[in-house]
Amino acid sequence: MTQYMDFEKPLAEIEGKAEELRAMARANEEMDVTQEASALDTKARAMLEELYQSLTPWRKCQVARHPERPHCQDYIDALFSEYTPLAGDRNFADDHAVMGGLARLNDRPVMVIGHEKGKDTKSRIERNFGMARPEGYRKAIRLMEMADRFNLPVVTLVDTPGAYPGKGAEERGQSEAIARATEKCLQIGVPLVSVVIGEGGSGGAVAFATANRVAMLEHSVYSVISPEGCASILWKDAEKMREAAEALRLTAQDLKQLGVIDRIIPEPLGGAHRDTASTIITVGRSLEDMIKELVTKDRETLISERRSKFLGLGSKGLAA
Repeated sequence: MTQYMDFEKPLAEIEGKAEELRAMARANEEMDVTQEASALDTKARAMLEELYQSLTPWRKCQVARHPERPHCQDYIDALFSEYTPLAGDRNFADDHAVMGGLARLNDRPVMVIGHEKGKDTKSRIERNFGMARPEGYRKAIRLMEMADRFNLPVVTLVDTPGAYPGKGAEERGQSEAIARATEKCLQIGVPLVSVVIGEGGSGGAVAFATANRVAMLEHSVYSVISPEGCASILWKDAEKMREAAEALRLTAQDLKQLGVIDRIIPEPLGGAHRDTASTIITVGRSLEDMIKELVTKDRETLISERRSKFLGLGSKGLAA
């Protein structure tokens, strides 16, 4: 059963009525509701198109956080064969908010790393809602070093509200771990491609997305801080998150225009959660395309282009 967001309430009523009619018809085989249900379906689709043609940045945040949106585990299960998970940072512990390992993408050996939020209460607690601790970033560094050693392209799937800000994480060097992971992204001499599949929050996302090619799903978001956090700092009022979302320029469309990302991956009408299978297939094709653009380049070129890409961020604004 679809979980509807606040702005989808009128749509929920129409789709609910259509489903009620079909349920009545199933209970009474003599009842024919085909015409009425079809009319409601047409009305619902038109409303869905209207809603998603003009999503505000705040509504895009809501779509990006939808609990039924495909997560890292879904992409790995569907797109990667022979996935062999690798655990632990060889220093403190294994952070379940970060998953990764050796795999094949369309028979090409790769290293895949990503944030996993979890799907139900138990798994969300286990995965810490996708908020990585220092050991998660140190695990990612270890896997990137391994990929570099064996000349394997690295694929990262970003979906995190941000790095975990807890006391223990800070004591174990959270900021240093994020900085080292970002540094490692800039150092490895293999193709590095990244997709923001949901939320790309703060340095917790940058530590995985300092890549040769960065893509975002159409309704994902990528920002230095959440709208609620920004509103709390600037206006001392988290309820001003709509204004903050507008100001942060966190949508895929804004970031493509600013040169922060390289491509936007289209989503099905109504968001990735309405057709997870087709979303995953589309992301898989984009990953393959991005890797193909890079595999012929030598080590020095990959590193140089990646560094130039990120050192040059903001130059468009300066030139203007």
